[in-house]
Amino acid sequence: MGRLFVVNLEGRIYSCKHCRTHLALYEDIVSKSFQSRHGKAYLFNKVVNVSVGVKETRMMMTGMHTVADIFCVGCGSIVGWTYETAFEKNQKYKEGKSVLERFKVSGPGGTSYWVSHTHSHETGHGGGSDADEA
Repeated sequence: MGRLFVVNLEGRIYSCKHCRTHLALYEDIVSKSFQSRHGKAYLFNKVVNVSVGVKETRMMMTGMHTVADIFCVGCGSIVGWTYETAFEKNQKYKEGKSVLERFKVSGPGGTSYWVSHTHSHETGHGGGSDADEA
């Protein structure tokens, strides 16, 4: 295994809640309207310091997508997923973008998101789901 180079971001940062590795900037948020199996999730234009897992086709709330889980390079924790392909024309904007689950990351200033058991959203898959955005 080679040497690990980690990108350090400046500004309002989202980081891995386990090891504090920087993952994304607040300015790169595309949408805060996504849902994962643990609650809220945010769609980002760009994430850093992640490795990409195996691609798989999943039925999400907004249709069929090819996605891959993404993992923190610092500690290996799953932090979200990335969209490879959207099969619906109106979902193509997601391609190449990534979702970070708020339950798995700390926000700017170290803020954490806690899951409320009354708002649990299981998808039946190992990954998450996305929210319908009208």
